[in-house]
Amino acid sequence: MNDISKLLPGYNCGSCGYRQCRDFAAELKSAEDLHKCPFLSRDNLRGNMERILNLLGEALEDEKIIGIIDGLEADFTLAPLRDECSCREDIHPFDTSVEVEVGDFLRYRPLGCPVTHFAKVIDKTPGSIFTVHMVGPLHRLGNDDFEFKDAGLCMILAFDGKVAKGKVPKVGQTVRFVPEYCMMQKVHSGMVVGVEGRNVRIEAIDLKVW
Repeated sequence: MNDISKLLPGYNCGSCGYRQCRDFAAELKSAEDLHKCPFLSRDNLRGNMERILNLLGEALEDEKIIGIIDGLEADFTLAPLRDECSCREDIHPFDTSVEVEVGDFLRYRPLGCPVTHFAKVIDKTPGSIFTVHMVGPLHRLGNDDFEFKDAGLCMILAFDGKVAKGKVPKVGQTVRFVPEYCMMQKVHSGMVVGVEGRNVRIEAIDLKVW
């Protein structure tokens, strides 16, 4: 905790909800918690955020991560990449007739998940594969006039994100993980195909983990 406290701004401003930076450091549980500090996103402190994430991940490596809906144990939780709203997901609609462009919002349901998702398309590749940021179930959007395209049932092909809680895996390792923003806190599985620091790419995604 002392190492993390030294990397915080030290303003003791209370913006994070705690009286002192030291109290904030003691309660940090995930990468998402760091966003409660409005100063860590500033250019002069972004390096500190990376170092805090590394220290936080190391401190939490031995703590068990249990999926809420299935009770399965996961290897790690997956947080968004720096300055992004969710992990990146590569999705493939079964209905390839849907015309989708970068910037569109999609409504879809991942194969193996009972929850309807809404996502913003940030990239597309030939073959109807779209990279998206999940923006939530509709009730989280707070906009009754929200416009979207219906992509129907989709395969989830890959995740790109940052290991927040747990041990960083190795390339080629089959893992179980929980995306931090998953409202069901369901354990997913897949194979790690890329690792850079705490950033990982996971493919061959399976939502039906036994």
